[in-house]
Amino acid sequence: MRAANIISNLGYTNKIGKKGDCFFSITDLCNMNLIIDAGNTFVKLAVFENGSILYDDNTEVSNLIKKVKKVFDNYPKIEWAIVSSVVNLTKKQINALAIFCNVHILDQKSKTPFKNSYATPQTLGVDRIALATAAFYHNPKGNTLVIDAGTCITYDMINDIGEYLGGGISPGLAMRYKALHQNTSKLPFLDIKDPIDLIGNTTDSSIHSGVVNGVCAEIDGVIDQYKSRFKDLTVILTGGDALFLSKRLKNTIFALSKFLLEGLNYLLDYNKR
Repeated sequence: MRAANIISNLGYTNKIGKKGDCFFSITDLCNMNLIIDAGNTFVKLAVFENGSILYDDNTEVSNLIKKVKKVFDNYPKIEWAIVSSVVNLTKKQINALAIFCNVHILDQKSKTPFKNSYATPQTLGVDRIALATAAFYHNPKGNTLVIDAGTCITYDMINDIGEYLGGGISPGLAMRYKALHQNTSKLPFLDIKDPIDLIGNTTDSSIHSGVVNGVCAEIDGVIDQYKSRFKDLTVILTGGDALFLSKRLKNTIFALSKFLLEGLNYLLDYNKR
């Protein structure tokens, strides 16, 4: 079995020249799209033109519409927007956005280019749908595992026939630090920090060692298990903690921080057709 190829950037959208139900060439992409990824506290915004990111920034949920107005002042050619949200944006916010352009709200009923074999597709998070879509287009004929290291660590598997199989969900770095503090009487709440040594000789260093090394061991172990089941596995690491973790995993990897945004851009173009 070959080792996993862990990548951060692939320079193609589709190697297949013919158009079909699932594939479109990069020249078919809308000239300018607005991507909105709303989390619990912050919203990520990005502007794509012909598949490339022109702009990306973060703002608080309460400041979304003001930020959108500024984006349209700078990019008036935007015709479509997609909204991916783990929180419920207000009707007022959605209606205000619709004044500027056409809006697609990503949900479990949105069209996807891959076959969804998840047993409960109605519960599949929109972030995981976007990551699976990005994986599908970046590696259309290969086995791909996407690891998103954020609030939670999610694992999403697309096989070499374009089928989404599911994956796993576990607590992220910050959640583990928080859980140790909240579920004990004396352990402190610490910020994420690189452990100095495997063996912690203080309470703080023991927590850093336990959390960071535990997460790395988990991710490496999961990759090994997927490698044993899928030939020529490509592994993509993304998310807010990807850069921090990428230097600590046993495999040589590169973090791809914009992978979710790329997936949302693909989904917007796919749902406009």
